[in-house]
Amino acid sequence: MSESKKQPESKKQTELEIKVPENKYYSYNLGQLPKGCRYCVKGEKLVLFITGECPRRCYFCPVSDQKYQKDVIFANERSVKDFEDVVKEAEAMDAKGAGITGGDPLARLERTVEFIRKLKERFGKEFHIHLYTSLDLVNSENLKQLFQAGLDEIRFHLDFESKKLWDRIELAKEFDWDLGVEIPLIPNKEKELKELIDFIHDKVKFLNLNELEVADNEQSKLLKMGLKTKDEVSYAVEKSLELGLSLIEYVKKKEYQLSVHLCTAKLKDAIQLGNRLKREAEVSKNKFDLVDEEGMLIRGALYLKELAPDFGYRKKLEEADKEQFVQLLKPLYDRIKKKFKLDDEEIMIDEKKPRILLSKRLVKKKSSYFASLGLRPAIVVEYPTANQLEIEVEFLG
Repeated sequence: MSESKKQPESKKQTELEIKVPENKYYSYNLGQLPKGCRYCVKGEKLVLFITGECPRRCYFCPVSDQKYQKDVIFANERSVKDFEDVVKEAEAMDAKGAGITGGDPLARLERTVEFIRKLKERFGKEFHIHLYTSLDLVNSENLKQLFQAGLDEIRFHLDFESKKLWDRIELAKEFDWDLGVEIPLIPNKEKELKELIDFIHDKVKFLNLNELEVADNEQSKLLKMGLKTKDEVSYAVEKSLELGLSLIEYVKKKEYQLSVHLCTAKLKDAIQLGNRLKREAEVSKNKFDLVDEEGMLIRGALYLKELAPDFGYRKKLEEADKEQFVQLLKPLYDRIKKKFKLDDEEIMIDEKKPRILLSKRLVKKKSSYFASLGLRPAIVVEYPTANQLEIEVEFLG
């Protein structure tokens, strides 16, 4: 594309940004942010993926292949077997609320209602819960159950390619909760999105516009439709943000009394996720862990040679008899603890990823000794999440 063709688009974007200034969260808003978003941007919301099952087959669906149309539950990155797993994750990040998503939570209504009720009982009425759903499974009885369980805020994904179910949103107005619509910003759907805004402006409290991102899954068809990402390192779709800014201007021009939040990819990655990771790190860190500015844990780790990180490490962990490896580590743990006079807070056996964890300083200083025991000493940088995903592993010696 020539410079002469690029210029008008750049000028238009600049003009829109002046009219709708970026807020401190790298997003844009007209009116107040929805209460659920106010918790999210601070990293205070637990993401509760209640099921991957859904009556819709959206071509822009971001759900991973691991979860898509599968009846699985996750609390953030933690696989959930029962409600206590949700509690563990909420406590690990000192959550002030939860966002319930899927799939479609109404596809497993009984479970969703149960978890809302139990979260309120466990963490109190002030624990803010919002939920995302399409209109496909909505009826008065379903909504009544959600409201009576304690749901504070409901967000509908309207199908902007068909108005068939739009009237069902009126059913939600019968209940005293915050009611909104949340939709992706697909660049070639400006006309449909404006029609949707015209329909909902006097029916809901807020509209969330999500900058579109390409998902690394089988379901997403965005690239096949000819849409492009902003650049080689971004998942955000080109012109999606600009569409969102123009829609905010559309709401202003129409003088609709509707709060609008344009949630950007940058907000999700740099702010929402970043703040949540920092909260998790501060709550879950051990005495020997260091926390960097991005919320990653920096720690020393001692691995058995048979189960040290390398290509295919995650698969090896899934297939390993972890208890057997833990038993092999116990005498080495006792020996190291005694030699360096460490207390229980200064060393531990990690049973999820069989290894010994202790301070970066000690592992670095005594790497030769640990190697002499048949262990592989390393400095590890990893997420403070349940899956403890490694960002960097530096083997010593």
